[in-house]
Amino acid sequence: MKFISTKRYLIIMSLIVFGCTPKERVIELWPEGKIPNHINTEEKEVHEQTNILRIKNVQNPTIEVFLPDESIAIGKALLIFPGGGYGILAYDWEGTDIAKYLNNHGIAGIVVKYRLPSDKTQEKKHRVPLIDAQRAIRLVRNKAEDWKINKNEIGIIGFSAGGHVASTLGTQYSKKVYAPIDAIDELSARPDFMALIYPVITMGAETHIGSKKNLLGKNSSEDLVNEYSNHLHINKETPVTFLVHAIDDKVVPKENSEFFHGQMSTQGEDMSSLYLYEKGGHGFSLAKEKAHLKEWPKKLISWINELESD
Repeated sequence: MKFISTKRYLIIMSLIVFGCTPKERVIELWPEGKIPNHINTEEKEVHEQTNILRIKNVQNPTIEVFLPDESIAIGKALLIFPGGGYGILAYDWEGTDIAKYLNNHGIAGIVVKYRLPSDKTQEKKHRVPLIDAQRAIRLVRNKAEDWKINKNEIGIIGFSAGGHVASTLGTQYSKKVYAPIDAIDELSARPDFMALIYPVITMGAETHIGSKKNLLGKNSSEDLVNEYSNHLHINKETPVTFLVHAIDDKVVPKENSEFFHGQMSTQGEDMSSLYLYEKGGHGFSLAKEKAHLKEWPKKLISWINELESD
């Protein structure tokens, strides 16, 4: 009889409880050789770990899956889009840290390592984040039963430029930005709800200049600016939205959240909830060290728990 060491047994049991095999923990969005709008080059993905894990030059987009213990799971999930001005991904600060927090409240957290706009590896770089975002939510919906997630309770959350990715997905989920490659692409890419945390929304005067330049280029046309000013694309089918912003944010002006909230309010009284904080600046994530801000994640959990499932 072959015995398994205690350590190995605990690892195996942990994987069983969380519903993920090692191969499933990080899942590639696209089959090998079938990444849409991708040019093969010698460019390499870079991971830089300081106080924050920064990822740039993303070549192979993935989702990293964090599932809650089944004893507290509520069947809901959030895809997480870290920010970084479309130049890097603040992968732990606005990604895996958020997933772990959600897990503590019974919610699956799925971090999306999406491709960043690149003139070197992409032909139409402004489309690429939305391409990966659509594929990511379809992939999660495809895996929902395996991960004990209600396929009609899959939301998204994005921070800063990741909030732009999320709001683009939330308002333009049905846009045809890539040719379907398999049955997964037949599934809906519409989020059931979304949270936008100090998000970039507009590409107009109140935008974050770095995000706009990285996504649209230096001299973007008015049509392209309007296409990616996401408050202009809100309609009755836009998912209900939770927004957080600091009034003293000097990087992404609070008007971004106000534009989105204002337009959402025209679609219905309960379509949007906006929380403005007098102080906080930009990029505060869970705000664990800021007493006046750290309540926002609790407000998000309460808001999610109050949502009615379809």
